[in-house]
Amino acid sequence: MRKFLVILDDSRECLNAMRFAAMRAARSGGGVQILSIIPPDEFNHWIGVGEVMRAEARERIEVHFEVFAKWMRDKQDIDPELVIREGEAVSEILAQVKEDPEIGVLVLGAGTDKKGPGPLVTQLTKNAGSLPIPITIVPGDMSKERLEAIT
Repeated sequence: MRKFLVILDDSRECLNAMRFAAMRAARSGGGVQILSIIPPDEFNHWIGVGEVMRAEARERIEVHFEVFAKWMRDKQDIDPELVIREGEAVSEILAQVKEDPEIGVLVLGAGTDKKGPGPLVTQLTKNAGSLPIPITIVPGDMSKERLEAIT
């Protein structure tokens, strides 16, 4: 089974990437793997309470994931898988792709502000030529109707 890997973060464009991944998976008989990355600097300042903060970050991620997972199950009949990693975003994404041979496409949402498409899109497209899988970049302001039409 081919999996669409999509990144769960706090960006607005994450929503369209989730929609696209779920719709493509539903129409192509694939699956969705949702990756969330906890940055390492989130715990460095509070060594004494690091484990508590780590557990709270994981809980926040799981709650956020369940919102997307419910929509995927109810609307697309897709049961997504959640993976939580800790580290630098780009290196953790690349490690996940390398470790899971079923991942066939990386789906990223592009930001819509004047700063550019966002740090993940910028960093990963610089290395796109050497990645083992294609990247699909979904515009952050694309309508649901347009997403449905192209998937």
